[in-house]
Amino acid sequence: MGLFQELAARYPTLKRQLAIAHIGMTPEEYIRRNVISAAITTIVMTFGAFLFFAGLSISLLLIPGIAIIGFFLLYQVFMRTADVKIHKFAKEIDRDVLFAGRFLLIKLNSGKPLINAIIDASNSYGVANKYFKEIVRDIELGTPLEDAMEKASRYSPSEKMRRILFQISNALKIGVDVTNFLEAILDEIAEDQLIEIKSYGRKLSGITLFYMLFAVVIPSLGITMLIAIVSLVHINIDAGLFVLILFLLTIVEFMFITIFKSIRPNVNI
Repeated sequence: MGLFQELAARYPTLKRQLAIAHIGMTPEEYIRRNVISAAITTIVMTFGAFLFFAGLSISLLLIPGIAIIGFFLLYQVFMRTADVKIHKFAKEIDRDVLFAGRFLLIKLNSGKPLINAIIDASNSYGVANKYFKEIVRDIELGTPLEDAMEKASRYSPSEKMRRILFQISNALKIGVDVTNFLEAILDEIAEDQLIEIKSYGRKLSGITLFYMLFAVVIPSLGITMLIAIVSLVHINIDAGLFVLILFLLTIVEFMFITIFKSIRPNVNI
């Protein structure tokens, strides 16, 4: 067994993750690419560290240790590529999953067969349509509808889309009306999204209060008091202090912007 095969054996779920992330590689190829990328990046960074240490007369004996640690850290970062893509795809689908499910439900209630409704959904607007296209492609290649739906459910990056596809697949296997199962799961997803919106409103109030305090009130009053004290005691302050304050305020603003984006519900209204 080769090195990359041994490494791949340590990641039993990697094959499924690559399929969900739509990365057309085997686990061995994916690991090989990440090892090579980490090695090249480490070499470039090690060369830069060598020049930096040599210029400051720092002991060059630290470089091998830094290179080894840097390689393993970079390898772990590159291995997270599939997870990042899965998370990105899941957010994109979750934003439109309710509309995609209701589109299917409308088509089914209008009397269209499930396969025709899926074909129409694959040609509709939205991010989720490409996942319906994959179902249509599998069916065109000879895969039975039940198996195609089960496969799409198993490899869906979105938990909400997985629930919809699983319910449809389950209804097909049992042999009951799909619309009842689909309508029930869409109601559950709509309720979940409503809970997310209400939770976002509660979080937003608290974070907005902290934002006004730490990003608006304290900096404004602090700079005003600083200028007043400096003018009274005649202390000379260079422009570097104000540049530092501006830099710190920029970090605080960026931190709050990141927090606001992270708590925002992934709902397309």
